[in-house]
Amino acid sequence: MRGVGRIAILLAVIIATTSLLAAGQSKPPAPGNPVLLFDTLKGSFEIELFQSETPKSVEHILDLMKRNFYRAQRFHRVTPNLVQFGDPQTRDMTKEAYWGTGNSGRVIGVFELSKKRSNVRGAVGLGHSGNPAYADSQMYILKANQTPNDGKYAIIGQVTKGMAVVDKLVKADIIKDARVK
Repeated sequence: MRGVGRIAILLAVIIATTSLLAAGQSKPPAPGNPVLLFDTLKGSFEIELFQSETPKSVEHILDLMKRNFYRAQRFHRVTPNLVQFGDPQTRDMTKEAYWGTGNSGRVIGVFELSKKRSNVRGAVGLGHSGNPAYADSQMYILKANQTPNDGKYAIIGQVTKGMAVVDKLVKADIIKDARVK
């Protein structure tokens, strides 16, 4: 009977994990990985950063978070496949024609490609305008798999909670608050 009980528990864990994944949720963050919390008018979402795989990129983003860089910015690019944010010009509606061209002014200077990560739903990567070493403050969250882009962008994290919120975002939605959890 003990074996049957263990199998039942294992099946319950598998079913619960499958339900979370089907709902667009990932596994809980790994211990020690920083977690970012973004609050929007449509709800909140969390991003686990891959500290050991992309240390310079994560350090850069954490520095921006400490300076409240993302607070009050808008999502400047929203497509069926992704949402993108990180341009401080989005705080000014009169500069909408230039949204997506701004950054913090401090490029990371390296391209940290992780062979463990892929451009799949929930992946968080660093946007750039042609050279991944010049990525800075812009991040994207994938709403759909984009594996043909593997090797072209640094994947620095993944959404662990709130993909349903990410799916509802539209261009010009505001980040009310952004903090390290």
